[in-house]
Amino acid sequence: MGTVQDTFALRRSARAVADLLGADGQDAVRLATALSELGRGLLGADRLAAAFDLQPGPPAVLRVTLTWQGGHRLPEEALEASGRLLPTHQEHTGDGGLVRVEQRLGPVPGPVPELAGRIRDLLAAHTGPSALEDSRAQTRDLIAALEHTRAQREELRRLNSELEETNRGVLALYSELSEELEETNRGVVALYAELDEKSRQLREASEAKSRFWANVSHELRTPVNAVVGLAELLRADADAPAEERAHQLSLIADSGRTLLALVDELLDVAKAESGTLDPQWAPLDLRAVLAHLDGTLRGLARPGVALRIGPAPAGPGALLGDETMLVRILRNLLSNALKFTERGSVELATRVEDGPDGGPVLVLTVTDTGIGIPADQQERVFEEFYQVRGPHQRGRRGTGLGLPYARRLTEILGGTLRLDSEPGRGTAITVRLPAHPAPPADTRWAVLVAVDDDPVFRGVLRPLLDEIADRVVEAHDGAAALAAVRDARPDGIVLDLHLGEVDGYQVLADLRADPGLRQIPVVILTSASLTAADRARLAHARAVLPKSGLSAARIAAALSAPRAAAPRRPLPPEDGS
Repeated sequence: MGTVQDTFALRRSARAVADLLGADGQDAVRLATALSELGRGLLGADRLAAAFDLQPGPPAVLRVTLTWQGGHRLPEEALEASGRLLPTHQEHTGDGGLVRVEQRLGPVPGPVPELAGRIRDLLAAHTGPSALEDSRAQTRDLIAALEHTRAQREELRRLNSELEETNRGVLALYSELSEELEETNRGVVALYAELDEKSRQLREASEAKSRFWANVSHELRTPVNAVVGLAELLRADADAPAEERAHQLSLIADSGRTLLALVDELLDVAKAESGTLDPQWAPLDLRAVLAHLDGTLRGLARPGVALRIGPAPAGPGALLGDETMLVRILRNLLSNALKFTERGSVELATRVEDGPDGGPVLVLTVTDTGIGIPADQQERVFEEFYQVRGPHQRGRRGTGLGLPYARRLTEILGGTLRLDSEPGRGTAITVRLPAHPAPPADTRWAVLVAVDDDPVFRGVLRPLLDEIADRVVEAHDGAAALAAVRDARPDGIVLDLHLGEVDGYQVLADLRADPGLRQIPVVILTSASLTAADRARLAHARAVLPKSGLSAARIAAALSAPRAAAPRRPLPPEDGS
């Protein structure tokens, strides 16, 4: 290589050889351009020559080596330009130098000896082009390179677009998965919370069971042992004086009554706990209730303890309530206070005040000067079978059911029970109940609808309703009942549950769902035993009355009763006490 035309020939030869060996078009252009840069940089060196060498591989490599003699130096710009295109290696020898460029190839298109011969022929026959032809060739190469670059840019733009779309899909999927994971985490947290709550309830149930066996077994065995022991004495001593035998029989009767009272108390608590205890609304004479409590409990007071009950609050006449439940609440509270008061007094005070909603509230407060309850025990005393341990328990029998039972009955009546106590200074328990005035004895309704599929019972019910209603409309099934209610728009409905295809539950649900009918009071009459689930479906009714023992006054009181169902689970006392 001695002239500019030789440089052009080198470029052209390199391109042709690369094409012959199956190199990619861009690879062939890079090889030709690199050799063109090196050739121009070395032009003028002594004995400058270019040698083509094919290495079979794999991979096959086309190596082009430029050698020269003397002290000619390859410009750094040419070496750097070639290095950016292809691997380039430079060496300096004692009498000159060399620079080598390598182009990796794919699978060669044919046997290597045959390709080598064709390359020799191509290099030998290749004549150097003119500067114009080489310029045109470079221009074509440049245009081809630009077209290739543009195609790559379009492909890159397409790939970027696909990548952005993929990223959006990935982000959407990530967001969806994150939401699902967050929802799952919330579910897991809720499940753990539910498991913790169930575990707590199981622990409380286990503790209650232990307390049940510890307390109830003792309370049951005591009167039973007394009955058995006294009966054995009577049998063994047949010649005992009549007075002694009468005394022993009275002790047996007392023990039997104690045992019966304990069993009744356990059954009542079980009914209240299961939600099968409903208030029987009727006119309530508070003065008579207080007089009854005073008469039955005065004998339980210790010497030196004054029992003061009442008087009834002035103003309201008969109230609407469940006398049996109210008596049980107050008797439990008063007897518990008398049990743990050794001196001083036990008082029951009553008053009527305005409630938060403006309606009247009956407030009953039982106060004593007894031993009091420590602050850390004031909530636990409302757990079934729990008793505060201490020397005060000696000689005082009990199951630990009085206070829990009193609170549960209070809640069933729609009220609250609050305890305030201080050790050594006594206890005050306040019961607040809605004070619903009882309907006057001469109260009448314009229209009542009676629904029952038994014509005989309708015949029994009709005279009772005639006492309190100007007009009574009868229906024999659920469909006829709904039609009669929509047509007559009654002041109240007396409804049986078992009516055939459309039963009382469905009638009650349809009434509750209709805005124009949901305010009509409904009283359920049934002779069936209801489960807790059945009673939950009857929450819209004002009351549930048994078919036996009905009276016009009871039906009237039930129609006037409040609709709101009382909670069936214990509630925390006011102010956290």
